[in-house]
Amino acid sequence: MSQKTLQTAIGMMSGTSLDGVDAALIRGDGEIITEFGPSIYLAYSPEQRQQIRALLNLVQEKGSAARGNDAVQQVERLITEHHVAAIETLLSENGVDASSIDVLGMHGQTVLHRPDEGWTWQIGDGDYLAEQTGIPVVDDFRSADMKAGGQGAPFAPLYHEALIGSAGLEAAAYPVVVVNIGGVANLTWVKPGEDVIGFDVGPGNAQMDDWAVDKLGASFDENGQLAANGKAEQAIVRQVIALPFFSENYPKSLDRLDFSLGPVVHLPAEDGMATLAAITVAGIMHGIDLLPEKPASLYICGGGRKNTHLMQLLEQASGLKPQPVDVLGWRGDMLEAELFGHLAIRSLKGLPLSLPSTTGARKAVTGGVLHHPPVKLSA
Repeated sequence: MSQKTLQTAIGMMSGTSLDGVDAALIRGDGEIITEFGPSIYLAYSPEQRQQIRALLNLVQEKGSAARGNDAVQQVERLITEHHVAAIETLLSENGVDASSIDVLGMHGQTVLHRPDEGWTWQIGDGDYLAEQTGIPVVDDFRSADMKAGGQGAPFAPLYHEALIGSAGLEAAAYPVVVVNIGGVANLTWVKPGEDVIGFDVGPGNAQMDDWAVDKLGASFDENGQLAANGKAEQAIVRQVIALPFFSENYPKSLDRLDFSLGPVVHLPAEDGMATLAAITVAGIMHGIDLLPEKPASLYICGGGRKNTHLMQLLEQASGLKPQPVDVLGWRGDMLEAELFGHLAIRSLKGLPLSLPSTTGARKAVTGGVLHHPPVKLSA
């Protein structure tokens, strides 16, 4: 297969924020993206979120021993069926025939990520998804990287680099840093002529969302309003940022469960949220401090870019004007879904999904597992 052959993929992401499944159609050759097609977000119901959250708690308690638990199979089927529904809705609402899609890229739901132990665990049934949609599926993107000594995360840097390269930025805009504030926060550093750098920097929205569920009965703190009405307890921020992770050099990665609400559980709702927001920003700034050169421009993706309070804190801390990636023409809500469509195409072509400078793998590594739909026998 020629590496320049264009292919059509739908990438899917069920993120650490546990909000739902994003699915986005892209077309490209594994190097550049030539077309951005329709996309969809299919939210989990409160009951589904509760089931997934309960599984995360179980896995946190039992670790890999939870693999045989019935709850894992139940939630995996729930998540996979939600992916099936997202694909079917995307295709039907946009008049796209399944036969025109070359591959689905399914990240699955991370239930535990333990790079220090050399393993990561995402659930989602690639065989079932391929069977139900009739489209080949690539999943299990991270395992090959970890077998090569990598952290298994983050995987966004190669996609960010491809998008930045086609954004037409002036030379003065570099180095560029793209910060993804999802459940966990990670960054990508791009400078022409230099290896792209990427690593996790700390908690993102996950703990703030958990706090919102507990204190507001809402899935997130809209516009950061609760945090804006509170006062961050700087002693707690310093206590968290003093954890060894933040001073470690990259590459490095995190699990959603590496941080908890424990440090703020005694605080009033507003102060707890303000403190969690301050921790997220402090982690990002510590990550930026580790880079070989400070950024000249700062772009934000993930749900955190819609948090007005977070964006203000970042501006104050960085001295830069953080801008949502949408100003570059990117689909800020769909980047991670697009990413796994892009990586699925790269996987089919044997191209690297990660680099030593993004995950710490010993060499550039391809990866992913391909699942073919069952062959239909003619009558």
